[in-house]
Amino acid sequence: MKSSLVAISAAVVVATLVTGLKDRAALQERFGLGSAGKPAPELMMMGRIKPTDASAGNPEFNAQLVADKIEAITSPSPPAPGAREPDAAAPQPAAPQTVAQPAPVTPPIVSAPPAPQQAAAPAQPAVDESALRYFASRGDKVRLQAEISRLQALYPNWVPPADPLAVPQNGDKQLEAMWQLYSDGRYAELRKAVADRQAADAGWQPPADLLDRLDVAEARARLVNASDLKQYATVVDIAAATPSLLTCSEVDVLWRVAEAFIQTERAQRGQDAYTYILKNCANPAERQATVEKASTLLAYQPMQALLTLERPAADGSKEFDAIRDNLTRRFMAEGNDDPKLVIAPDYIARLEKLAETGGLASDALLLGWYQLRRNNDADAEKWFRAARAKQDSAAASQGLALALIARKAPEEAEDVMFRWRADSEDATSTYLAATANLMALQPPADLAEDVLHRIATKVIARKYVPTAQQFGWYARSLNQFQTAARWFETALAWKPDDEPSAYGLVITREQLSDRKAVLDLQRAWAGRSSRITNLEDTSSLIPNAVTPPPEKGTLAAQQPAAQPTQNPPTEPLPAERRITLQPGSQVVVRAARPAMETVTVPRGPRQTRGCSTTIDAGQLKPADALSRGWCLMDINRPMEAISAFEAALQSPTRKVREDAAYGQSLAYLRAGLSGNAAVAATKAPQNRQRAAELQVAILADRALSAFDAGRYRETLIYLDQRAQLQQERIDLMVLRGYCYLNLKMYGDATRIFEAAAATGSRDAARGLADVRNVTHPDVND
Repeated sequence: MKSSLVAISAAVVVATLVTGLKDRAALQERFGLGSAGKPAPELMMMGRIKPTDASAGNPEFNAQLVADKIEAITSPSPPAPGAREPDAAAPQPAAPQTVAQPAPVTPPIVSAPPAPQQAAAPAQPAVDESALRYFASRGDKVRLQAEISRLQALYPNWVPPADPLAVPQNGDKQLEAMWQLYSDGRYAELRKAVADRQAADAGWQPPADLLDRLDVAEARARLVNASDLKQYATVVDIAAATPSLLTCSEVDVLWRVAEAFIQTERAQRGQDAYTYILKNCANPAERQATVEKASTLLAYQPMQALLTLERPAADGSKEFDAIRDNLTRRFMAEGNDDPKLVIAPDYIARLEKLAETGGLASDALLLGWYQLRRNNDADAEKWFRAARAKQDSAAASQGLALALIARKAPEEAEDVMFRWRADSEDATSTYLAATANLMALQPPADLAEDVLHRIATKVIARKYVPTAQQFGWYARSLNQFQTAARWFETALAWKPDDEPSAYGLVITREQLSDRKAVLDLQRAWAGRSSRITNLEDTSSLIPNAVTPPPEKGTLAAQQPAAQPTQNPPTEPLPAERRITLQPGSQVVVRAARPAMETVTVPRGPRQTRGCSTTIDAGQLKPADALSRGWCLMDINRPMEAISAFEAALQSPTRKVREDAAYGQSLAYLRAGLSGNAAVAATKAPQNRQRAAELQVAILADRALSAFDAGRYRETLIYLDQRAQLQQERIDLMVLRGYCYLNLKMYGDATRIFEAAAATGSRDAARGLADVRNVTHPDVND
């Protein structure tokens, strides 16, 4: 019998020793072993900040198992060997630590048999176990486990009670209430309760453990508050002063500290904080969240270093497989922003599979931009077309247009981008680049008149020099020399130092036998262009340069010069009707689906002033600039009128400023820039009638623009806003009906079209027919 007891005791000791060597952190936490000499994981770059427990965040706690194990260690040998041997061997399958550790320190229970431990028990240090009693009495297993680990770190020789959950409650009811305040997070009330009791009982001192815990809790609250307010330097300072917060049990604090490091331009330290979590913390959800948070703050290369810390799952997969698709999208987006960044082929293949099998146009877009930025134009075109097939958008059309320009297909690029030309500055720049390359094709493209008209209208509105210059070369290729000269003059008006336009103009004037103009140009460019001065080749019809396609992220529209010196051509010569440049005067016309009635912008009669010559409106007196602005409006030159009204706004006279702001708003409306018109209207106070008039016109213009862009719900919002100010016109009622039709609200569409058709509107009758064609196709057949 004695030999059996000795064998059983030896088995317990050996099993415990093996478990300690394999997973010392878990052993310390679950069995209360001393941690003297244990190299606690250290948050790199934080100096003295060291956590006290690498696994305090583990939510699992088997109270009965803990009690049994402690009893087995601190009690005499058990009388029933068969019941104890399986328990002693149970912890052995625990996985070893993944982080390399120094040579393990022998736990106290291994260096001495159980009997001496019992004899040494009375020599335990005085430990404040009030928190332990409180958490035990409440049955709070998680906090109880964390408290045991904390006390073991502070007192390496301390052994927890044999049955932690059986520790009696505190006899001090006031102290119990204080611990309750701490547990509820009512720290200010706890401070007051402590102060009140000390004032009432001078001999009473609060437990040091309570004060320490209160200090840490308040530090945590300050750190979280500073993080929420983006006071990142304060976050780092608080963390450095409170090292006990930087453990796996406070992973949210570690996330905030990592973000603070990155936001204060210490990305390596932030990466170290994330690395600490992935090396030392075991909670799967927290580990996955760590990678997701890091991916939004760290660049591609540091993220690859973090992903090497991924742990294999029991089924052979990897623990971050659930978020790998989103990580792939994140990395590809970063590759789109940086053309020098090389993304691993595995990520590209994964995103290609997602784009082919999934329904997201955004995946194909990411691939398209990635390939375009690396001059893989054929692959880029493939993915942009795939994206447009799933969802036609400005981004997909813009990318496709750039790919088409790159492979010298600007005609399709212009057609693709025309719908989205006003969606953004980048979209506008892409459209204009497509027009410049289209006009520069050799041999010249055979373009329809409506295409030439819409290109010319946009070029004039934006004063885009490259396309204006290419219009000149295009007109020369058709032997339309007068029109070519006007376009070259227009380009020079917008950009006086544009040498290719000057060269085109001088050879065109030479062919028109305008020697005076040729000499004037040669004198103006003397010393700046030898080919203009010497007029080396007057027969060339080849444009000087082709506008290169813009790159994503670097698109910028050509900025106009301060003041033009010539007027853009407004009426083609009788033999040159092919190139149509501007719509008629006095009205703002907007094409819509269906064809809409003209939207007029009424204003009071203005006397026409002489403004055929070009001068700098900024040099005029404000009153003269105002008169010139109205004159320019009367001859349908709104872009120049805008500058004149801007000069008039400098007047000290309130009436002049009001008229100037009003006129500038009308000029912007005529140019199709309703957003600018709204801004101009605020530059000077307007009377109620004018303010209402402008608001009605602006809302109508915005409704038509939204309809043209296919944003039908937005169109209805603008129409509703306008209807609150003025009764809806018949043409706008028809527009509303077509919005309902496109939104498949056939009942509402029918009601609107019937009301408008009752007034004799042909467009409304056509709308009714369209509704019937959609809702009753068999009847119409």
